[in-house]
Amino acid sequence: MAHNKLSLSVTIDAKPYAFSFPLRHTALLVIDMQRDFLLAGGFGEIQGGRLGDVQASIGPTKQLLELCRAVNMHVFHTREGHRSDMSDCPSSKTERQGAAPNLQHIKTIGHEGSMGRLLIRGEYGHDIVSELKPLRNEVVVDKPGKGAFWRTNLHEKLQSRAITHLVVAGVTTECCFATTIREANDRGFECCGIVEATAGYNPAFKVSSLDMIHWSQGLFGFVAHFQALIDELLSYKSRATPNDPNSTPPQTPPIWDGVLDIKALNSSYCAGLSPVTVIDQLYDRIQAYEKVDSAVWIHLLPREHIIAAAKELLLRFPDRNDLPPLFGVPFSVKDSIDVAGVPTTTACPPLAKIPATSAIVFQKVIEQGAIFLGKVNLDQLATGLTGCRSPYGIPRSVFSQEHISGGSSSGNAVSVGANLASFSLATDTAGSGRVPASFNGVVGFKPTRGTVSFQGVTPACLSLDCCSFMARTVEDVRSIWQVCEGYDENDRYAKSTPPIASHVNSIGKKATSFNFGIPPPDVLAACSVIYRKLFNEAVQGLQRIGGQLVDIDYSPFDNAGKLLYDGTFVSERLASLPDRWMEDNSQHLHPVILDIFKGVIGRRSTAVEAYRDLQAKALYVRHAEKVFAAGPKGIDVLVVPSAPTHWTVDEVLSNPITTNSVLGTFTHFGNVLDMNGVAVPAGSYVREANPTCDESSEQRLPFGITFLGRSRSDGVVLEIARRFEELPKKTEIISF
Repeated sequence: MAHNKLSLSVTIDAKPYAFSFPLRHTALLVIDMQRDFLLAGGFGEIQGGRLGDVQASIGPTKQLLELCRAVNMHVFHTREGHRSDMSDCPSSKTERQGAAPNLQHIKTIGHEGSMGRLLIRGEYGHDIVSELKPLRNEVVVDKPGKGAFWRTNLHEKLQSRAITHLVVAGVTTECCFATTIREANDRGFECCGIVEATAGYNPAFKVSSLDMIHWSQGLFGFVAHFQALIDELLSYKSRATPNDPNSTPPQTPPIWDGVLDIKALNSSYCAGLSPVTVIDQLYDRIQAYEKVDSAVWIHLLPREHIIAAAKELLLRFPDRNDLPPLFGVPFSVKDSIDVAGVPTTTACPPLAKIPATSAIVFQKVIEQGAIFLGKVNLDQLATGLTGCRSPYGIPRSVFSQEHISGGSSSGNAVSVGANLASFSLATDTAGSGRVPASFNGVVGFKPTRGTVSFQGVTPACLSLDCCSFMARTVEDVRSIWQVCEGYDENDRYAKSTPPIASHVNSIGKKATSFNFGIPPPDVLAACSVIYRKLFNEAVQGLQRIGGQLVDIDYSPFDNAGKLLYDGTFVSERLASLPDRWMEDNSQHLHPVILDIFKGVIGRRSTAVEAYRDLQAKALYVRHAEKVFAAGPKGIDVLVVPSAPTHWTVDEVLSNPITTNSVLGTFTHFGNVLDMNGVAVPAGSYVREANPTCDESSEQRLPFGITFLGRSRSDGVVLEIARRFEELPKKTEIISF
């Protein structure tokens, strides 16, 4: 047995040889530990199963589960069962055994049993036994078949968390356990079944099933004994937490260190920190920042209101060992996203409303324990990339009062960049979730359109809009996305069925290598000199972590970007307004927005032109798919500067249309081509102090790059971005 501190890789004795797994990328998968399979009167016993054997696996599985939780491994549970109308149950599953000439199967799926209808979701027997009850931050996958991947989102859930290795427990060994391992093997996951934490209704079948998994030098995976894994995880736990907080009385009360990262807050709350303490101190920070930049918030909730919400959380979730993933995490919201009882203005007062219901994305984070702080500023009608188009003032970059914050999600980026919120709910149509993130040194993630509900969000261009998230780290935006993503049948642009998932490269060189493309030199020429230099250094960093730079055809991205404002698509911004609104309310529009809308009207675009643009879009999507095709010449991610330069406020105000257009050079095509993208910090540069001024004129400004991937490849893109995030970043010096 061995533990590698650098890679956090654990190695245990196993068959056919030692099994090694990186803890960051490993999950415990507990299969079907349901009452219907484990308790008297359940489906298993009715099928003729010997309950003593399967019940004996509960104890070891519980111990394994508790230890995996203690070392912060991801945990997944599955439950086999069907909808109440059984529309997802093939007839062979009920008819074949029921038609057998013996009388053993007098009841099959759907029949009434002592714990409710057998293997029907929502029934008492369908749920997991109380000893192994999932925690709020663990994933439960309901599956209609024996394998855990058939007609479920398990593959996507694992990939979104960058999981490549699975430790597998559960029942029954000969059926769902073995089937799931075989399915996982086909998808590229490295699996290890734990002998004592699985069982079946026939002891001989268990032995044979486990032998077949590791037969032929690991044909399907590995098999290890319970104690080998337990010993190594205990050893890791003692090394990772030499001063176990459970061994000494905790501080009373715990002190908040001021860090707002989600992981740090989670640890502090589990140790006893109160969210009331966090909110009270954070509100002081927010008020102090008002003196630095008064244009961040449009509607900040009163201190007592937010503290009351924190107190209510303590009542909702009293068990500090079972907290939801966003418990006590403070966040801001772009003022185009509805929050019940709070005005939604979209920075355009004549369109203000007080919604009765909150946006779905807001509801989801609140359900998981997040604390709402207030609504933040934006470019009017979410139209712009500069942050300079709001009647509520111009937010500034947290790095420089002279420089723009970026937009349209300006207040979102500043509230996170200034450490006023852990994360922010924003939107992205043409780059609004990426450009401001870059200008404020935070992470901005735009998921694939239609994977996060847009219900309850005021549209800019509805067919191209999507929600976006900003936070301090890639892991934090990943956590928020995992809470918010999911199909919404009421969202007309929601994507219901994911494409056939690509396999996972879990071991060997391919586990850390990836192909990436970049824009050609003539496109990168739009960048400032310092941005080009920092981008080249970022490319070199990607190569150091296993990236292979591939020459690509950039034309579909360039052409798609031009469609957004040079074609007819911009007309959809007018379609988002009520009829005759422009005629009656144009005086309320920001002057730059008014000029843009007048220009759209003046074009007199025809239906023929719109259809031609739609056809061109479809063609560019197909061409982009070829760039991302599997193979040595295809890429996993496209890497671009998040923006070509960082304008000052004065530069934007003097030339608002051109400067805004330049900022969209590398962002406009993202939603047109149905891509996902994550903007991450990639270095910084310092302007040397002007010798004619005092020393305080020295400025440090951020630089960022964006990783973009094809539709529904969000998990892959996020993981590459996270690995890049871990690289040390350079600071360049330039002269005035």
